[in-house]
This record gives sequence, C-alpha cells and structure tokens, in this order.
Amino acid sequence: MSPSVDLPESALVAMPRDSLLALRAALFRELGPNAAALLQEAGYAGGAALFDAFGRWLEARGASSPESLAAAEFGVRAAEFFRDTGWGSIELGALETVATIDSTDWAESDPSFPLDFPGCYYTAGVLTDFFGRLAGEPLAVMEVECRSMGGDRCRFLVGSAETMQRVYDSMGQGEAYEHAVAAG
Repeated sequence: MSPSVDLPESALVAMPRDSLLALRAALFRELGPNAAALLQEAGYAGGAALFDAFGRWLEARGASSPESLAAAEFGVRAAEFFRDTGWGSIELGALETVATIDSTDWAESDPSFPLDFPGCYYTAGVLTDFFGRLAGEPLAVMEVECRSMGGDRCRFLVGSAETMQRVYDSMGQGEAYEHAVAAG
C-alpha cells in the first residue's frame, strides 16, 4: 500500500464532502452570485498547500518534483493524487491552446443542487494556484461544464489569463467555449 498524505504536515485538513457542498449551497443562498468570488479566493489560498502536498506525495513514491515530470507521467500521478485525496478522478488533456481537466465525479460538483452555471468555484481557485505553481507563471482556470448543471462531467480550462478572459467574454456573447478557444 502506498503512503497517504500526512494532513498536518501538509497543512491540509480532511473535510467531509457534504460539508463543502453545504457551505457552497449556503453561500449561494445568502450571497447569490457574490459567493463565486469568495469561493475562488478561498480555493486560491489553499493551492500552495495542495501543491506542496503533491510534491511530498510524489517524493514518498520515489518520484521527482512535479515540475520535472514528463507530461504523461504528470497526468497519471496527478490523477492518482487527486483521487487519493478525495477530490475525484481527473483526466488531463488539451483543447487548442488550453489544458483541460475533466472529472465525472468531482467532489465539489453536486447534481442534487442544480445550477444554471458551472459551480465549482472553490476548485477553480485551487487549480489556478496549483497549476500556476507548476507552470512557474500565473494561469487562470475556468469551469465550462459542470455536473451541477446536469452535465456528465466537470470540465476546467487552464490557460493564460488573457486567453481565459477572451474565452469568458466570447461565452458571454453566446459562443460555445470550444469555438472561443479555437478562435484564439
């Protein structure tokens, strides 16, 4: 059996998924759309600890630092780490000029609390910091599909802030994200 993440050493806490979902629901109920920014900010604040925990998790398995892994190995290891830490399964991919992160069982999504928009804002904040550290430069993450909207998966796009802003603006004008990314 492979070693698990040492939560205290990693500055992480185990929190029941139901608590995360209840917190998200309460914030949206009380604050409406303003909840999104607060959840993203909180997620971003935890990205460093999660990235550091990933590095220690890799080390315990005899692997290199996250930055030194080949892309294919990084994808396999990241998928194992996020699954082992309770976030869910992920599959990393690419769409034109952005990276994609897909999950059919992501912990923050909640099909029983339907939303009209993607709702994994805490995750978007965490992944923004996590992948920015990996890339060594600021990145942005935007969820474009969500199980909370009735979708089969959650899909996050990872790219430069400029690219993500352009995709966001295009989507705001009714364009599908796939077309907005391809137009870039």
